[in-house]
Amino acid sequence: TPGAAGYQHSGYQSQPMAYPPGFAVPPIQNQPVVQEGAIWMPIPPAFPNCPPGLEYLTQIDQILIHQQIELLEILTGFETSNKYEIKNTLGQRVYAAAEDNDCCTRNCLGPSRPFSLRIVDNLGREVITLHRPCRCSSCFFPCCLQELEVQAPPGTTIGYVVQNWHPCLPKFTIQDEKRMNILKIIGPCIVCSCCEDINFEVKSVDETSTVGRISKQWTGFVKEAFTDADNFGVQFPLDLDVKMKAVMIGACFLIDFMFFEHGNDKKQRMGTWQ
Repeated sequence: TPGAAGYQHSGYQSQPMAYPPGFAVPPIQNQPVVQEGAIWMPIPPAFPNCPPGLEYLTQIDQILIHQQIELLEILTGFETSNKYEIKNTLGQRVYAAAEDNDCCTRNCLGPSRPFSLRIVDNLGREVITLHRPCRCSSCFFPCCLQELEVQAPPGTTIGYVVQNWHPCLPKFTIQDEKRMNILKIIGPCIVCSCCEDINFEVKSVDETSTVGRISKQWTGFVKEAFTDADNFGVQFPLDLDVKMKAVMIGACFLIDFMFFEHGNDKKQRMGTWQ
């Protein structure tokens, strides 16, 4: 199990909320909210120095991301906008997410497409926005690798996910809004989903300790073969800054598009470099 304090080896100290002296974290009083058949996580109280909508992340150390299956995409091969549910371990929906780009971009550029991905809470507020520009993912162009900007609230940058050049491993750095390195992500040499989960380890900056994990979960032969609707689990230290938790969620989406989206030929992408 990933350690909860290893990221401090990098010199980064966890100060997620900077509570005033004597300030006690109030328990959740609300009951789960049911909207359109989905059970939403209760709305937490506001916290000091926490971007609005990220209060949910103060109380969890693991989330599940489920991509919704699009029937039109299965039947026609026409690439539709990706939609996701983000849940806690109780199965309560924490956020909903939807890809925002145009039809031409999705179907011409496939998994390499740029996008904005908008994440909303159960009040319908857009609380996190992810921006992926059009970048190269080939080892022959190490100066123009993948990058993702994370904003919370929209318009306020809180961090980045930056792909690092490596000849055989998927490697990424999680940075804060000042471009300071906070965490590293290291994937397996062969990124291929075959009857088991695929783990991308989240490590301290010096890569000496594991503090979390992003896992692509095996969903069965039928779903893996005929859809690109993937399930992910994201683990992080409970006391990690909520902004960095949000950036780790962004890293999960970038990994999904880079390695687990089907191309136009419906073959799942494999390996580090495409």
